Amino acid sequence: MITDIGIIDYGMGNLRSVANGFESLGATTRVLKTPSQLSSVSHIVLPGVGAFGDGMKNLNAGGWVESLTEEVIRKGKPFLGLCLGMQLLATTGTEYGNHDGLNWIPGTVLRLQSTDSTIRIPHIGWNDVEIVQTEGLYAGQSKPMTFYFVHSYVFQPTSTDVITGICEHGVKFVASVQQNNVHATQFHPEKSQKAGLALLKNFLAIKA
Repeated sequence: MITDIGIIDYGMGNLRSVANGFESLGATTRVLKTPSQLSSVSHIVLPGVGAFGDGMKNLNAGGWVESLTEEVIRKGKPFLGLCLGMQLLATTGTEYGNHDGLNWIPGTVLRLQSTDSTIRIPHIGWNDVEIVQTEGLYAGQSKPMTFYFVHSYVFQPTSTDVITGICEHGVKFVASVQQNNVHATQFHPEKSQKAGLALLKNFLAIKA
């Protein structure tokens, strides 16, 4: 069975590169323009580049939140949040003021801080991710994997139980999370070559 990936178009994501990554693995992809289309795909991806407040504003304005909650939280459809798409899972984001998030995984999105003046923020480039949970997105992996990051803010979940990967850029921060069928990464697997494709392949294997 070919997995049908729905990629949400809410004005905040690099949709083509995400689609290309999945299509290279044999999956079919659909860019979703309206919330009603969520019910017709097997897996849902929320990409994102930009500010937390803008992301939530666009999700709310497009009527996505209730439909996403229905398909992902109530029905258990596999979900993958990428970069900003991971941060929006939080309770609150603090970029340019305080903003309510989806609150699917309790926590706060905070600016990445470092006491080392040589560490540049935004964090842009390749970094190793220490794997905390060798299942889900990291099935079959145990050694650190290298992924591509572009961000200034990080998700700090309330519970450490949801953390699946850790990265260090001046300080250690959460690189990926999982709670039931909800998976998310701060890095961009679609831009991370072999390691990224391995992660996307594992997401395709997850069933509702």
